[in-house]
Amino acid sequence: MEIVKRFFTLIFSFIFFSVIVSQPLKASAQEKAITVLLDGYPLEFEVAPQLEEGTTLVPFRAIAEALNVNVDWNDISQTVTATYKNSIVKLQVGNKIAYKNNTPSKLLVAPKIVNNRVLIPLRFFSEAFGFDVKWEQETYTVKINSPAREMSVIGFYALGDEKTSSWTNLFGKKYPEYDTGNTQYFTSIALGWYSLDSSGNLLTKSSTGWQRPEGWEKVLEALSKYKLKSEMVLHVTDGDGTLSNLLFSDEAVRKAISAISEEAKLYDGINLDFEGLGLTEKEEDIAKIKEKFTEFVELLREKIGSSKTITLTLHAPNSAYKGYDYKLLGQVADKIIVMAYDYGQKPEPEKLVIQAIEETLKEVPKEKVILGISIPSETPESFAIKVGLAKRYGLNGIALWRLGLINDEMWEVLKTSIIPAKT
Repeated sequence: MEIVKRFFTLIFSFIFFSVIVSQPLKASAQEKAITVLLDGYPLEFEVAPQLEEGTTLVPFRAIAEALNVNVDWNDISQTVTATYKNSIVKLQVGNKIAYKNNTPSKLLVAPKIVNNRVLIPLRFFSEAFGFDVKWEQETYTVKINSPAREMSVIGFYALGDEKTSSWTNLFGKKYPEYDTGNTQYFTSIALGWYSLDSSGNLLTKSSTGWQRPEGWEKVLEALSKYKLKSEMVLHVTDGDGTLSNLLFSDEAVRKAISAISEEAKLYDGINLDFEGLGLTEKEEDIAKIKEKFTEFVELLREKIGSSKTITLTLHAPNSAYKGYDYKLLGQVADKIIVMAYDYGQKPEPEKLVIQAIEETLKEVPKEKVILGISIPSETPESFAIKVGLAKRYGLNGIALWRLGLINDEMWEVLKTSIIPAKT
């Protein structure tokens, strides 16, 4: 009898222990957060993604905006209609039948409403528009890679040593020989060959190290062969007051614009890289600096008309340099390169890059915005994330500082992520 008693006591203890232990484990599995990465960077959702019968469900509007998919919600029929390029997808709350271009597909889990948000199957929705989707069970992570997108790609061409030659990196051979090399990954090349002094004189050799190399004509010849646009870059800094003195002198401004417009006849466009404005000035002085720089760009536009493009390479709006009126400059220039780097960390912090993009887009149409990426600050992985952010926000393109420093893994990112726009 004592043995039977002990046996039942043991059984009861085992069952009780199993119930107590298994419940938290089960709850823990259900509460494990799902991370969704788009081109390597996480997406944020107002309602957390859910896993149901092996299917990840996410809020449709948030995922659509991230993928640059146009969506429409019909509240009466509770139907989501999404359009991207030549594909139209329809999903209905509670219905396991979804449609892509009127062709039905059976879903494992129907869309549903959670906390007033419509959740849809992530994999079906993404893959319907050509996005690659992978699930990592160990980390509860969904990885989405966007398809290659047509964008402008600007490469800065500057002097370098034998190991970091812009020529070799672009054309695949040592100067003066050239081949296709990596030319197919670019729309235009920004040639860092010019500067200005405070009197408005055009310089082909400056104190900042920017200069026009011997044999520069050969570069233009090779660019023309591979149908790449060329931009003459004017790099001027304000560390010693050179730029401010130039902008505040009407005579120097007239002289500079006349010289620039004459030299620009050799190029497809002009790229003003006027750096350092508005670092230490008082607020009222910064307003005047903004006005003077904007006037310079307006006068240059008036002088050259629409025959040449004007690109502005600017410090990011969340940088320490406040001497740039993004809104007015965006109305005059054809493109604005946002130098979203030099934040003091490597790789450049994605949150600050995103902040720079979002602040710029408040003032400048995305069709004009180019995300500047500093190659020395990035790894291949972080570089891919920066390219993905430009795609996610629908920007005009990216600009790379600089040729000569781009490695094989980064070339592979460009190859798989972007179709260079040809204009």
